[in-house]
Amino acid sequence: MALKTFRPLTPAARFKILPDFGEITKSKPEKSLTEPIKRTGGRNNQGRITMRHIGGGHKRRYRVIDFKRCKREVAAEVIAIEYDPNRTARIALLQYADGEKAYILAPNGLQVGSKLMAGEKAEPNVGNALPLKSIPLGTSVHNIEFIPGRGGQIIRSAGSVAILANREGGYALIKLPSGEIRRINENCYATIGQVGNSDHMNVSSGKAGRSRWLGVRPHVRGMVMNPVDHPMGGGQGKSKGGGGRHHPMSPWGQLAKGFKTRRKHKPSDTFIVQRRNSKSKN
Repeated sequence: MALKTFRPLTPAARFKILPDFGEITKSKPEKSLTEPIKRTGGRNNQGRITMRHIGGGHKRRYRVIDFKRCKREVAAEVIAIEYDPNRTARIALLQYADGEKAYILAPNGLQVGSKLMAGEKAEPNVGNALPLKSIPLGTSVHNIEFIPGRGGQIIRSAGSVAILANREGGYALIKLPSGEIRRINENCYATIGQVGNSDHMNVSSGKAGRSRWLGVRPHVRGMVMNPVDHPMGGGQGKSKGGGGRHHPMSPWGQLAKGFKTRRKHKPSDTFIVQRRNSKSKN
């Protein structure tokens, strides 16, 4: 993926950096693999806002992604690379030998015409899905299952990748992008390669209106509010919250920096070999 910049003929164009979409080969989605999306505006079934800063945006249809790679030991051909407005990664349209079609996340290096397969007998090539017990150590993987058969749940955003570091006692040790090392059942499936569209992190919209097209509403800083509206509000001029120093926190008083929100004795703690903030992390 390449990025394109613009001549600074307008204030928005001066800082605008957008993808060139050169890898996209098909403009309209496969209609049989899409579903309608109902917009909520961040509101729950009682009409109350439960997620702030959501609203508006362009109308979309959801692309049904095959995170499970349901068809095993059957070869498929990549017939298109498409844009998906619902995620940061690109998606690939597969067509199996029996004519069935499916969407998967498009990894780096995947080309139209490539042959892919999912199953224990598949080769460890980019785009193929295999159980962790069949993947060579040191391989880059994405779209990893937590529970066998549930479908990939982690390493799905643009440019993300995990490393299969080791195997022991029926578990694979996966090094995640955060630096955490976690045990995952070796029968769980993962897809070979790094998720594509890795330059997504360098995109700059250039103007507020582009965020509105994506359904993102304005975010007002707590420091510029009144004390009745936010713990960090109030004070004369640009005070650091209420006239005196106030630790950064949410509108409801939860500390934003250094406060641990993970439960003690969480069941999944037994699967974490090394924490992401461990001192021994390289």
